[in-house]
Amino acid sequence: MISLPFVADRATWEDASRLITRFGADAGSQAAARAHHSRDLGNLRHFCRWRQIERLIAHLAGDGAAASVH
Repeated sequence: MISLPFVADRATWEDASRLITRFGADAGSQAAARAHHSRDLGNLRHFCRWRQIERLIAHLAGDGAAASVH
């Protein structure tokens, strides 16, 4: 069974899109860096949000369909 990333809201998609547009293949690394920075500041909410964005970017960068396409 394929695990799809959780997407909390539209802003998550928009931030992922901005990072992909700006950093291309390094977008996931940028999201991870932002997550680590938020964690270092003690901001758990933003840490979790950037980790979601990092997983979403990794999912979007993958090859093929995640499930049946009809």
